[in-house]
Amino acid sequence: MAVVRPFKAIRPTSELASKVAALPYDVMNSDEAREMVVGNPYSFLHVDKAEIDLDPSVDHYDRVVYEKARDNLNQMIKDGVFIQDEKPCFYVYKQVMNGRAQIGIVGCASIDDYMNNIIKKHELTRADKEQDRINHVDFCNANTGPIFLTYKSRSAINDIVAKTMEGAPVYDFTADGVQNTVWVITCPDCIKTISEEFAATKYLYIADGHHRSAAASRVAAAR
Repeated sequence: MAVVRPFKAIRPTSELASKVAALPYDVMNSDEAREMVVGNPYSFLHVDKAEIDLDPSVDHYDRVVYEKARDNLNQMIKDGVFIQDEKPCFYVYKQVMNGRAQIGIVGCASIDDYMNNIIKKHELTRADKEQDRINHVDFCNANTGPIFLTYKSRSAINDIVAKTMEGAPVYDFTADGVQNTVWVITCPDCIKTISEEFAATKYLYIADGHHRSAAASRVAAAR
């Protein structure tokens, strides 16, 4: 059985979501990231690639980079760029690119499931990339990048997702050629059903995010 739980997300306000949205940290170099954030103090790259706010001579894996990521995240929370939901929720996230859509549930998966191989892996990881994400998670005290998991389809989850998408989203914007739409699932019965449906699911599979998964598990073990 897989453990998937709702959580109180720290997420951008609706007004700033399109400015906060950023490409993954590992698809551009630091110079490119510096150019991407010009005139945009809200970009999540200030957290995900915090070296862009330091002198270019600073080593990208120096402790000061992770401290800057932590400070930037905490400052954005303090400034109200981010809000936090009052109760644990699940979220529906839809992305559309070139006419093709993918839709998923956003929730918390279990470190124990990762360690016990209920969450299946198919890639080897690099120690240096793991250590980078370990430091980032540990200093920020947050999982700052999503992990893409797949699972065998569950009709009850599909029904809840479809019903949720009939309502008004909290975000709906296009960035970097991708339309991003998010809904919040607050219905207690729906949340309970989703958790129960995952509990009846034998395995989850990592589609993307092996290094982030490994890093999260190692931070958890160390703590």
